[in-house]
Amino acid sequence: MANFNWAYIDCSSSAASDGGAYGPTGSVQFMSASGNSTGSANFLFHSGAHKGYTANTLLLTGTMHINGALYANEYHVQNVTEASGSTFFGNSNTDVHLRTGSMTVALSSSTPILNVSTTTERVTVRGFAGRYTPVTASLFTSSNAMYLIGVTTGSSVEMRIHAANTAGSGAILVIKDEVASRAGTITVSSSGTTKIDGQGFYQLSGSHPAISLYSNGVNWFVY
Repeated sequence: MANFNWAYIDCSSSAASDGGAYGPTGSVQFMSASGNSTGSANFLFHSGAHKGYTANTLLLTGTMHINGALYANEYHVQNVTEASGSTFFGNSNTDVHLRTGSMTVALSSSTPILNVSTTTERVTVRGFAGRYTPVTASLFTSSNAMYLIGVTTGSSVEMRIHAANTAGSGAILVIKDEVASRAGTITVSSSGTTKIDGQGFYQLSGSHPAISLYSNGVNWFVY
């Protein structure tokens, strides 16, 4: 015949010793100092919509430090008080970055280099350098990527300006003859139906001549 013994089971409920899960509904469990699983109203996961938050939302109240990388498909921030180190935006030429409001770019000494004001609708820069393109061939065509064009070849040059509707309204070109004694002429002509001050072309002559042009999106004009 089998022998039977007895066992004592303590079924009393104690948050400090029974190993159960504690905290408010939706609280993410973590190990407490006493070795038990517990939760906090400051760290919640809601599987359903809750107080204006969509379903499957993790809520953290307080400060979080991350040692490593944070990856997210969308990143919404209300206020950024400090961001140290280098910052990189975008990984494709088709990316678009939109910033609403004023912006200042400054040295670590707080000396402003660039300021964009939504109040005055003005951009202020401490110093400016436009892209420089040298012309070394007798036939040359400008493009949207150009601003300052310097003719360095001493022979005659035919320079065709890209269409004003391609350049867009407000585009600026500055063309300068950098050769002291030119054996020929510099002819600046328009493309397609585009005109330069109503003319099909301009000829630069004299000692170190220059011409500054702006586009209204339809034609080019000398200024």
